Amino acid sequence: MALQEVQEQSVVSEVSLTERAASELQGMLVDNDKSEAALRVWVAGGGCSGLSYGMALDENAPEEGDRVMTDKGIKIYVDELSLRYMVGAVVDYVDDVLGGGFKIDNPKAVKSCGCGSSFSTDDEAIEGLDTRAGGGCGSCGCH
Repeated sequence: MALQEVQEQSVVSEVSLTERAASELQGMLVDNDKSEAALRVWVAGGGCSGLSYGMALDENAPEEGDRVMTDKGIKIYVDELSLRYMVGAVVDYVDDVLGGGFKIDNPKAVKSCGCGSSFSTDDEAIEGLDTRAGGGCGSCGCH
């Protein structure tokens, strides 16, 4: 798929941001002089519930197969495999007793770890992800 075709698919945002998350990300982009970077969000096999989230600022052009979205002025890249687990997800920024951080509210998650960094869905037999990991993340005491 050509880059132009990928960018034209950015009309609908399958992964969105809360106002607070967008504000925090905008501050990070400015503070780190990365105003053209995107938020890359992905899912990987692992964690105590089978799948875990990853997020990073990505200064590169989208990769082939990436879905490119824009929400509240922030570009978001999600690869097609991860997107299957995340349609409708909302990235938020929350403060708690340990400080602040990003959290993903994912309507496709049917079970999640106590610390919120790991989850499972009804559809985990997708080729390319090993979701058999489990046994407790250690950070929240869940097993």
